[in-house]
Amino acid sequence: MSDTRFNLVQDRKGMMWDLLLYVPTVVALLSMVLKFWYGGDVSLAYLFSFLASFFFIAGANRILKTRLMLLPAAPIAIEIGKQVTRIIFRNGEQVELVKDLRIYADYSGRSFGLAGLNKSDQRLQFVFHKGQFSSLKDYQAIQEMLKLVSSSSDFFSIKK
Repeated sequence: MSDTRFNLVQDRKGMMWDLLLYVPTVVALLSMVLKFWYGGDVSLAYLFSFLASFFFIAGANRILKTRLMLLPAAPIAIEIGKQVTRIIFRNGEQVELVKDLRIYADYSGRSFGLAGLNKSDQRLQFVFHKGQFSSLKDYQAIQEMLKLVSSSSDFFSIKK
């Protein structure tokens, strides 16, 4: 089995769902900040401003990195081989996951996580969404390929 490459595409539908999740959350938290700030409870205003900042950063990272793949460290392709799984980033760099590779499928079947150790024994983690694949056929093919490779060796293990 030679290396098989899956090129990723922007997930605009998923981006819209993320925007519907994160924008109201951040707006609600910021409104709480204003309420507590002008209501005299400054310590709670600081707490809610931290929470608003956290959700803003988490949402922006999820949208810009995994959905739109605009950040330099965003994965744009996955290559699966017998002994190594390679992740290619937008900035041209590549990472090879060579051992302790684990696939974490979500229960809804809309995404999966990929974690493993590179050649330096550094643990790396990635999330891939169904909408990032050009077709449902590609999304199913990568999962079948990972299952096939996992059943033929101890290189992969699948977690649910």
